[in-house]
Amino acid sequence: MGLLQDGTPLARAAERAGMSEPTARKYARSGAMPSAVRAPHKWRTRSDPYAEVWAEIEGWLRQDGALQSTTIWTALNERYPGRFSAGQLRTLQRRLNAWRAQCGPAREVFFPQVHQPGAQAQSDFTDMRELQITIAGEPFAHLLYHFVLTYSNWEWAQICPSESFESLSAGLQGALWRLGAVPLEHRTDNLSAATHELAESRGRDFTTRYRELLDHYGMRGSRNFPGNAHENGDVESGNGHLKNAIDQRLRLRGSRDFATRERYATFVEEAVAARNATRTEPLREEREHLRALPARPLPAYREFFARVSRWSVIRVGKRNYMLPSRLIGRRLSVRVHADRIECEYRGAQVALIERAGSDRDHLDYRHIIHSLVRKPGAFRRYVFREALYPTLVFRRAYDALVAHDEAHADLEYLRSLHLAASDGERAVEAALVTLLAEGTLPRYEAVRSRVRGPRTGAGMPDVSIGPPDLKRYDRLLGARAAVETLP
Repeated sequence: MGLLQDGTPLARAAERAGMSEPTARKYARSGAMPSAVRAPHKWRTRSDPYAEVWAEIEGWLRQDGALQSTTIWTALNERYPGRFSAGQLRTLQRRLNAWRAQCGPAREVFFPQVHQPGAQAQSDFTDMRELQITIAGEPFAHLLYHFVLTYSNWEWAQICPSESFESLSAGLQGALWRLGAVPLEHRTDNLSAATHELAESRGRDFTTRYRELLDHYGMRGSRNFPGNAHENGDVESGNGHLKNAIDQRLRLRGSRDFATRERYATFVEEAVAARNATRTEPLREEREHLRALPARPLPAYREFFARVSRWSVIRVGKRNYMLPSRLIGRRLSVRVHADRIECEYRGAQVALIERAGSDRDHLDYRHIIHSLVRKPGAFRRYVFREALYPTLVFRRAYDALVAHDEAHADLEYLRSLHLAASDGERAVEAALVTLLAEGTLPRYEAVRSRVRGPRTGAGMPDVSIGPPDLKRYDRLLGARAAVETLP
């Protein structure tokens, strides 16, 4: 239209506008824009395939409005075989969306909140297994403790094995001391690390240890109602955003494997720091409303005494931890941290154990195999027998031995496990993999030969015994006769 007003011929104006000459002439005659000329599309271009069964569909929807389109489409095909094609599923989805907008049930409404600077922090645990992190090639199942200031969205994350109070205490205090200040309120969901069930009212309240932690920092504690995780919306949504940020950095890195846990922890810290770099200004504003830290943090561990049982095991919480058998009967001082357990005897550390997750014991066969190999009959019904299969390969090897010779399978397997304790688990595992792949029975001698090589005489002295010299005996006898004849 602008070109025509400037005197450009119709054909050239149409070409420059990217349309045909008849279309340009139509718009020039009408004097209106294309959007005003086009009539709204309110008619159907094809017949509705669900018109005859819509009453039935609507009955299902009124019975349960949460039914999905694929469920309804499958039910229709079971009732009317061959009547509906896969291409008509999208038509059903559009009709269901229109029905829900007009007649569907009310949906949950979320209410955005006004956050005050320095007023509240939220924290939660989030499972990281979906990111498939490995440490030195081994899967690393872990959680992240996640702390968020609701006003500035400044956050902190720390690796932990389980939702224990020690993990909560270490994570919360780590966040506060990294922040260098304290908010007025700390909010969580109904974590078992922070709350416990009340026997009379069947409700939940804060534990004594968690109250002591809050009182030390002068914070007020709050929690959401059970089943309403959205009440902790900042940290709940932050969990997904943080995991996505870590996932993207892992993709850019090109590997999800880390040489050590410390390097992975540094990687997570760098990911969190990169996210916090965009919150500098709101954090500066929030700092003016935060309160000072106390003089020192609280110890993020609990301490108690435990005696090592005859099984070479101590019990920490609901988990069993195996210790060297030389400690049986000793009364140890045990310190339980978020990620480790320290055991001391008379002031000297005798064991440092990685803390087990919430769903397993920590049982190391190396502490007991020297004794068990002398008592192979105890293996078959041993309470902790599953811990004596370090990997699935060891279990397959034992099953192969049982299938061939059940009477001697236990001893054969335990001798190979003893070899793993002395010569290295990976070397023995590699030998077992090779033997099983070849179809060879994984007896101890076959495994030992793969790990150490065939037995040879190397290192043994080469002894050669020649014929005796009888003259030496004559001289010896002659000397003896001379002694006997002396007066």
